[in-house]
Amino acid sequence: MFVRILSFTFLFLFGTIVFSQNYSDQVPQLKRYKSADVVDSAYGITLFDKMAPSLGGDSLRYDKKGYSAQGWLEDYYTSGKLLHRGFYVDGELRAFKNYYENDQVERAFRMIDYKHSEVIVYYPDGKLKSQIHYYSKVPQKEIDYYHNGNVDLVEENYGDNDYLIKRNSFYENGYAETIFELVDKKKKTYTHKEFYENGKLKEDGTLKFYKDRNDYLKEGEWKTYNDQGNLKKTENYQAGELK
Repeated sequence: MFVRILSFTFLFLFGTIVFSQNYSDQVPQLKRYKSADVVDSAYGITLFDKMAPSLGGDSLRYDKKGYSAQGWLEDYYTSGKLLHRGFYVDGELRAFKNYYENDQVERAFRMIDYKHSEVIVYYPDGKLKSQIHYYSKVPQKEIDYYHNGNVDLVEENYGDNDYLIKRNSFYENGYAETIFELVDKKKKTYTHKEFYENGKLKEDGTLKFYKDRNDYLKEGEWKTYNDQGNLKKTENYQAGELK
């Protein structure tokens, strides 16, 4: 009888230890981050986006006890400087700010409602870099800026990214590079202009969105110009094919 009780006690303790070890492996431990590991030169700090469903994230954050994170949580650089402060509900981010190691805000995110959210991104010196409005987890409107303050890109999509409304890009000197804008919503036709860096027109024509191909193809008359603005050639297209 004593041996049976001893064996049962041993098995119970062993099982408890194994369970505790497996469980503890899932519990996040305190971690500090090096700036070089979390700050991408092009995209900034995107480490926490995966916990924000409004940004397309599909991961959850857990607290030190292994439960879904609730309320305000903070993360830090190895230097002790604040990296991230976010508000979590059942492990998902509802609002947050990320910081460069110089204490400047890198980006600020907020949910407007369950369909809409907004991200504002900054350069390390505090200058505005991007403004992005999300709808149903995908970017619907975006404006990007050069460090000098000039607009780099303006893009707007219809609905759940069904098709583009506009996509205009600019050179750093402020001149337009590409103008691509919807002119007939029913026919899904667009005006398309490309420019040289000196501001002279390079190419001009019409694009049409073909839903079955999910592509924008040249349609009708297209004109090409040299860098002095003189006409080089005129071509005609149908569904992207030269006639």
